[in-house]
Amino acid sequence: MMLVNQTAITEFILLGFSNLHQFQLLLFLVILFIYTMNLLGNILIILITTIDPALSSPMYFFLCNLSFLEVCFTLVVVPKLLVNLISKNKAISFSGCMTQMFFFFFSGTVEYFLLAAMAYDRYVAICNPLRYSVIMKRRVCIQLVLVSWISGFPVGIVQITWLFTFPFCGPNEMNHFFCDSPPVLELVCTDSSLFEMYVLVATIIIIVIPFVLILVSYACILSTVLKMRSAEGQRKAFSTCSSHLMVVTLFYGTGSLTYIRPKTSYSSDTRKLLSLSYAVIVPMLNPIIYSLRNNEMKQSLRRILRRKLYVF
Repeated sequence: MMLVNQTAITEFILLGFSNLHQFQLLLFLVILFIYTMNLLGNILIILITTIDPALSSPMYFFLCNLSFLEVCFTLVVVPKLLVNLISKNKAISFSGCMTQMFFFFFSGTVEYFLLAAMAYDRYVAICNPLRYSVIMKRRVCIQLVLVSWISGFPVGIVQITWLFTFPFCGPNEMNHFFCDSPPVLELVCTDSSLFEMYVLVATIIIIVIPFVLILVSYACILSTVLKMRSAEGQRKAFSTCSSHLMVVTLFYGTGSLTYIRPKTSYSSDTRKLLSLSYAVIVPMLNPIIYSLRNNEMKQSLRRILRRKLYVF
């Protein structure tokens, strides 16, 4: 679909963290380190879950997709942020802003639904262990992943199709480090109350529906675990869910604080810090959480390293 810009604005200026003049280089190095760790951690998880046949269960299939999604999620935001931190030219084209916003909302929406699919997988594994292999067939896992990925398209398309048909009369300076909906909306020079209402309702739906599914899954899991007579069985059951619960808490927590709030509840600096946590820091923590708290992942990495060292 071709969108026609109704104004003379052809680019936006991402002010980002330009107010922190003396800390620009330090911030660049810190974010570059975080981004590198994010890439290495998630790529390592993708490689391990793909190479090792012992990690062919549905849980690791979902984890592989989550890691790939995290790579895409940060790729949308961080490279442009790093360039802006060391460059005097902080401009992003009108079409580039649209593209960045589409893929940001696409990736975020997919992650909410993918985390819900992972919660369902844990529910079946713990509450219906004897039927797990029957229920969570490869075809079912692929369907759940496809639904998660497809869910992002309508959200991203409606967002940019509606928002970027508004007139932008200037100025074109955006007090943010990427093209997010709230800072772009501040540059619109016409009534956008209907769009703001849509954004709030859509955000609540996108966050709440998967979250409710996760809550129901874990309520059933908790009920099942508490009925177990073996303390060791309870420990193992909680252990398989703890990493996913931590990731859900971090992602949903930062996402809710960033987007489900009154328009004037946060200053622009607070909003940027929350967005930085949501889009940069949390995706780095996910591979750390899954690798450090998962014995199977650590054992698989040791096996792969031993085979590689033996070959050489």
